[in-house]
Amino acid sequence: MTINTLLLSSSRAGDTPYLEHALPYIEPMAEKARKWIFIPYAGVSMSYDNYLEAVVNGLAPLRLDISSIHQHGDPKQAIRDADGILVGGGNTFHLLHELYRYDLLHLIKEEVAAGKPYIGWSAGSNIAGLSIRTTNDMPIIEPPSFSALGLLPLQINPHYSNYKAPGHNGETRAQRLLEFTCVDPKTPVLAIQEGSALLLQNNKLSLLGDKEAYLFSGVEQEIPVPVGSDLSNLLS
Repeated sequence: MTINTLLLSSSRAGDTPYLEHALPYIEPMAEKARKWIFIPYAGVSMSYDNYLEAVVNGLAPLRLDISSIHQHGDPKQAIRDADGILVGGGNTFHLLHELYRYDLLHLIKEEVAAGKPYIGWSAGSNIAGLSIRTTNDMPIIEPPSFSALGLLPLQINPHYSNYKAPGHNGETRAQRLLEFTCVDPKTPVLAIQEGSALLLQNNKLSLLGDKEAYLFSGVEQEIPVPVGSDLSNLLS
């Protein structure tokens, strides 16, 4: 079994163009996988056609053949026929709801387990964990379950920042993740900052980019994970 999964914290790093920062990470995965299926279900306030156009333009330097799953009459067959799977960001609850609606969750997991590359960003990364219980998004729709793809045996928190605006009295992100680990102390959470990514290849999990990540697990809170770290110990 060859797992080849790239989980980006975000579609942009700072003010860079859409997906530009991710091109060096995506290019090696696209050397043999030229035909990709894009899943835009996290996009709620924009049309799927416009979302596809943004992705195609962003990844244009790689000259990939990208179509969106909403363009296919048989979503399952579209996933089977593709060389790779792209899952975009937006609202994680809506994304997972639609994956359950079209009964795609198990198929995606099977295809990835069989070696098909998977690239997600933001919500598309969130669903690669055990569940979406550590998403930052508003639950605008209720999926049948919070259980997700489980490509990694942990939780993911994209767009991580523990910034607290002056005068703001709400909880910080770290406090929210502490709430999760209080309820589920045995499941670790990897919080990844914008511009960084997780790469899972075979049995190795690596942190990509020039920003540290943070680990939340039980009583251990916001433990810095150095740039370039091997996180394979979290896979067992």
